[in-house]
Amino acid sequence: MVKHVILWTLKEEFSEEEKQQIKAGIKEGLEGLAGQIPGLLEIHVQTESLPSSNVDIMLDTTFESAEALQGYSVHPAHVAVADGKVRPYTATRSCMDFEV
Repeated sequence: MVKHVILWTLKEEFSEEEKQQIKAGIKEGLEGLAGQIPGLLEIHVQTESLPSSNVDIMLDTTFESAEALQGYSVHPAHVAVADGKVRPYTATRSCMDFEV
């Protein structure tokens, strides 16, 4: 199995209220991919963090294999969420993929 973890920070130009709406949209969009993408076993988005955090959103996914992760990255449903709900609002992205 493969874990795919992403950490994002939102653009500073958004108010706190806007950031809450954006985070909710990202969570809904990404978690809505469950059951739609072959090899995607689990998907969780964390938007509530402690004050000690320096990122706004965490994506934690589990895939059957590295090939399944590659398929996810180009799957039309994932691309639609990434292009519509994530990329326009995020300033930074860090990713770590690893085998479990």
